[in-house]
Order: sequence, then C-alpha cells, then structure tokens
Amino acid sequence: MDWRLRNDGDRLVASPTGRVDEDSWKAFSTHLTAAVRDAVAAKAPLVIDLSGLEYMTSKGLRALTMAKNEARGQVAIRLAAPNETMRRILSISRYDMLFPVVDDVDQAG
Repeated sequence: MDWRLRNDGDRLVASPTGRVDEDSWKAFSTHLTAAVRDAVAAKAPLVIDLSGLEYMTSKGLRALTMAKNEARGQVAIRLAAPNETMRRILSISRYDMLFPVVDDVDQAG
C-alpha cells in the first residue's frame, strides 16, 4: 500500500494505492490519522480517493472508524471513486452509511 496526500485548494485529498490488508493496515491507519490531523489544522475537508485501492480488510475499515473518531466532527471525511470491489466492501460493512461515498473525486467537494 502506498499513500499520497495533496492539498487540492480548499480540501486535502489522500490517495492510497494497492491493498489495505493484514500487512499494510497499520501504515494505512498511521497515514490516515495524520491526514485527519492535517485536515483539522487546515480546517479543510478530507477526501479519500479510493480509485487506486484494490481491496481493504476489516482492519482497514477499523482505521476509517478511528479516523472519523479522530476528526471529532471538526472536518468532513468523504470517500471517493471506489472500484466495484471497494464499493461492495463499503456496502456490506455499511460504511457507506458512515461516510459520504461519491463516484468521482471532483464530486467530493
């Protein structure tokens, strides 16, 4: 799993790529927590661009929950551009009820 974070004007966009699995979930969680802290400091929403993410285990989902808790409602966290597999994972786990999910990063505001 690789991670990239960029300031995209009035929002931060995190772009993980690869897989969030038993070997990579800790790194994903660490990067995600740091990105949430950066977003809070910048008072900017955080968009997680899932277009490059192939798969995520339950530990990756837990990292998303921890990120939401870290944000404490101070910034919005949106998930964008999930592939079919990720969309199914988000739906089955009901994470699409916890986070706004949009088809395109540009729609994530």
